[in-house]
Amino acid sequence: MSYSLIWFKRDLRWQDHAALAHATQLGPVRCIYVIEPELWLQPDSALQHFEFIRESLEELDAHLRLNGGCIEIHNGEMTDVLRQIWEMDPFTGLFSHEETGNGFTYLRDQKVGAWCQTHGIKWQEFAQFGVIRRHKCRDLWQKEWERHMAAPIQNIDSISFWREPDAKAFAMQAPDLLRHNPPSRQRGGRTQALHTLHNFLTARSIGYRGGISSPLSAPNACSRLSAYLTYGCISMREVVQQTRAHLANLPDQATRHRAGLSAFMSRLYWHCHFIQKLESEPAIEWRNMHRGYDDLREQDFNQEYFEALKDARTGWPMVDASVTMLRETGWLNFRMRAMLVSVAAYPLWLHWRPVGEWLATQFLDYEPGIHWSQMQMQSGTTGINTTRVYNPIKQAQDHDPKGIFVRRWLPAMRAIPDIWIFEPWKMQFDMHHATQFRENFSISEPLVDLSNATKQGKDKVHARRKDVDVRAGKKAVIDKHASRKTMKRSSKNNSTKSIQPEQLGFNF
Repeated sequence: MSYSLIWFKRDLRWQDHAALAHATQLGPVRCIYVIEPELWLQPDSALQHFEFIRESLEELDAHLRLNGGCIEIHNGEMTDVLRQIWEMDPFTGLFSHEETGNGFTYLRDQKVGAWCQTHGIKWQEFAQFGVIRRHKCRDLWQKEWERHMAAPIQNIDSISFWREPDAKAFAMQAPDLLRHNPPSRQRGGRTQALHTLHNFLTARSIGYRGGISSPLSAPNACSRLSAYLTYGCISMREVVQQTRAHLANLPDQATRHRAGLSAFMSRLYWHCHFIQKLESEPAIEWRNMHRGYDDLREQDFNQEYFEALKDARTGWPMVDASVTMLRETGWLNFRMRAMLVSVAAYPLWLHWRPVGEWLATQFLDYEPGIHWSQMQMQSGTTGINTTRVYNPIKQAQDHDPKGIFVRRWLPAMRAIPDIWIFEPWKMQFDMHHATQFRENFSISEPLVDLSNATKQGKDKVHARRKDVDVRAGKKAVIDKHASRKTMKRSSKNNSTKSIQPEQLGFNF
């Protein structure tokens, strides 16, 4: 029997799945997911990513079995798997979503394309997000994004499978070398995704504006959809359309709710805007977006500082508490993520690539396009963004003024008086108290003098920015990557000024 082969990657759903919808119109289908050993050896991979995928695939498999099929789990290099399937039961076409992933997936897709061409197989790929492949000009990007989001949801009511599924229960084994699976991370699957979206739209989004900056309120105020979008348990189009429908049905007096959902909609736009950068220039995963910033930090990397950051031993309580929360939950709100990168990039003067690899393993919702663009933006190497420097003491004072977050994640801080909670190294002890305290609690001294080290880092970046050649190279980066969208915001004196959206953060 002839059939179409559906290759699931980071699109682990059965509704609004363009590849599956198109293939089912042609006849029987066969659904596969491939565990690629080399992919899971990449430095941005972690066990939590694999387990989230496994949970999502298990639910996908259960749904497909209700319709007479299953998701087959294969192991091996992708073209080897395709060859083995082809030799045993030739398929008429390969269907999948486009993937803007890491460098490995980019090269793998090139190999798959070459294999399909050699064997005369048509490989049809479909847009996963509002990201445009082989896009030449940013000027029309927003219009294309809107067109993609406005297209009808592709409901798949029935599927004809190439054969009945194996009675063997669904199972997939993680590669032995994978590590790091936070005990309190989110669980995968479309049911969880839909529940999270519904809960956010109907209730939690009321606190979105004003609630996403503090690590105390952000876990509830943020949508928490980022991981489900990353692995395609729900489509971006579904989220956009449901959000807009909910906005349209809100009563006029629901001003706070409306403001929250409107702010969330802007973040959905930025989600795809940043992924487009990596799609347009895959090399920004490992090299500076503006080449004029090459060799800025690379030669000064301090491994001791890096290890202290990873171990939550920087001495700045807000930083160490954020690292601890991330390690335990796989999630952190955007402002605290930005603070971590800022601290790494300026006072600790660490290059963004090693820091980015580590953070990729820590973020359950690691999305390469967003991740590497943000790593560079926060580190000052895009050449087109204002310098972003987050003072961890001020961030603590502004967003955790009573030290609740710090004390929750750093038990040693629970014995510190409020006045010293964000700068415990400044406490004055008598000798007996000091000895007793340090025997019972581990309080790290700051790795560097924050003020002086931050100033030195900023001065180095600004000096490079003033270089004639660096300034001349800025236009090319703007033409390729900058948004064409501008916004207005009110200042305190009620006047308005135009701001570039590149200055905005985003959060889910």
